[in-house]
Amino acid sequence: MDGQTPKTSSSKKPNVAKSSIDVYAAQCDQCKKWRVIHSEEEYEEIRSKISTEPFYCNKKSGVTCDDAADIEYSASRTWVIDKPDLPKTPEGFRRHLVARKDYSKLDTYYITPKGKRLRSRNEMAAFLKQNRKYEGLSASDFDFAPPKVMEDTVPEIFSKRGSDSVRKKIKMTKNEDKSADITGEEDFE
Repeated sequence: MDGQTPKTSSSKKPNVAKSSIDVYAAQCDQCKKWRVIHSEEEYEEIRSKISTEPFYCNKKSGVTCDDAADIEYSASRTWVIDKPDLPKTPEGFRRHLVARKDYSKLDTYYITPKGKRLRSRNEMAAFLKQNRKYEGLSASDFDFAPPKVMEDTVPEIFSKRGSDSVRKKIKMTKNEDKSADITGEEDFE
């Protein structure tokens, strides 16, 4: 072999795909500029209260609306927008988002403190019922709703070669309102 450890099915580590999210950002409610949020935990804190506590540039240390945006909304990367006010992931668990190969949507999973991947509210309810140490939590504390994929940022190769249903969705969206501009602003209201 070439010095690498072979991968086997008897591995004790859970088989969890790498999260598809590489940058978290929030949009300033005043100037509409996007600010990079440095951790998933900080992002979830902002997102969980966005309706009652809008995000402003000055919430980042040393940043004002006069500063250039940290990141620009463009098709140079695929953007997804979470629903506002999703509950923060309970301590010890991780919310994991994985893009489908055709970028049609992201699948939402929760990783338990023991590394088990749960794919639905029913699986979460069963897990919590079997593990009494999480007695204060309920399945409703976890939201499996996937973020919205911003179709105008999906790589063009997928809009042409994706499945028929993906092509139809993209075509319908483009034909519904050709004059609509998609911004993060509409997704936080």
